[in-house]
Amino acid sequence: MNKRHAAVTATALALALTLAACSSDDDDTPSSADPAAAISHIHGLGLAGERLYVATHQGVYTPTAKGEPELVGDSKDDFMGFTVAADSTFYASGHPSEGGNKGLIKSTDAGKTWTSLSLNGQSDFHALDFAHGTIFGLDATNGLLRTSTDGRSWKDGATLQALDIAVSPEDPGTVLATTAEGIARSTDGGKTFTQGKEPVMAFLSWPAKDALYGIDTSGGLNRSSDGGATWKPVSTVPGGQPQALTALDAEHVLAATQDGVYESKDGGRTFTKQLAVESSSGY
Repeated sequence: MNKRHAAVTATALALALTLAACSSDDDDTPSSADPAAAISHIHGLGLAGERLYVATHQGVYTPTAKGEPELVGDSKDDFMGFTVAADSTFYASGHPSEGGNKGLIKSTDAGKTWTSLSLNGQSDFHALDFAHGTIFGLDATNGLLRTSTDGRSWKDGATLQALDIAVSPEDPGTVLATTAEGIARSTDGGKTFTQGKEPVMAFLSWPAKDALYGIDTSGGLNRSSDGGATWKPVSTVPGGQPQALTALDAEHVLAATQDGVYESKDGGRTFTKQLAVESSSGY
């Protein structure tokens, strides 16, 4: 086995293990009320207005003026899939603190309160994306890519074992997914996917036609200007193993790693820590 093949195999194995770890989280029940411990396991990032929102294993948090985590609302449930659809409109999924699956939930007041929309007790979306007026969800409970235009009725797509998804900002039919084999591609809105192909990425975010970002399992940030056909390395996000990635536009990137939430406003070339978290491995 040559060095390159060995490295690719090791990376694919790492992602496969994180996929398994992500699924095994389903029965975890948060127990600590300490904010630092609560944000040791991050599942999603978003920006509404100028405020950062961090979806974690024990609620959604935002930094205070002093850079300390503050719980948004009063929910300390496990927020898995999380996406900001508009300034005050969030979609999420995960597990109630007492266990089970939340299905799809929605907030119209920037995370202060949440309403159950559908699939309560049935589904856990580990990744959510909102694009072209459609919710794209990776249902980890049932191993499906699902889509919905209203959050209540769903169309089932391909059977898929993946960690993250990203939808083309130009074409609602193009959906990418990160698998243990590499990036899988759909050209029919998630009904079918190709086999995953290298490179292997943990998370993707696609804010502009010529700005698709991917972060690998070691925190290496990469950018594609041609929809994932080719990639160029940009930098390494500080803090080790990544936990979440969200790009707001072609230059503005948020990434969570084992020790913090980082922000870049120069296309990922440099990062500034916005929120420190307790070191944690896993997704």
